[in-house]
Amino acid sequence: MEKDFDNWNILKKKIESKSTNLIIKEWEIWWSSIWINTRTESCGKWTEFRRPVLIIKKLSHETCFVIPLSTKIKTWTWFANYKIDWIDYTALLYQLKMMHTNRFTKREAYIDKQDLEKIKKRLKFLLNL
Repeated sequence: MEKDFDNWNILKKKIESKSTNLIIKEWEIWWSSIWINTRTESCGKWTEFRRPVLIIKKLSHETCFVIPLSTKIKTWTWFANYKIDWIDYTALLYQLKMMHTNRFTKREAYIDKQDLEKIKKRLKFLLNL
């Protein structure tokens, strides 16, 4: 599959110039323009290269650590599976990344406390904390 790096660059320029004053909270799920990545890194989809992300740590009013999410269920120590409403998700723990809130487009949901604890436990194990 050929990746659309040219259109990503056009969108990236718009994101860079965008001004947002979003109020974000840890453990919210947002749709975010992730970008096009290489090889096994998670990529965004559609024209805005979007993917849901889970905010796991707010660093400032503009930046946070996020975990990209997938609806393809995966099992291994660097994944955590959970359900919101009727949709199954996998948190891609090994793809933890810092992100600016300019990339966020829409708040989608909150994760429940039980799933939150499972993800925190898996992340601590993965990062050897």
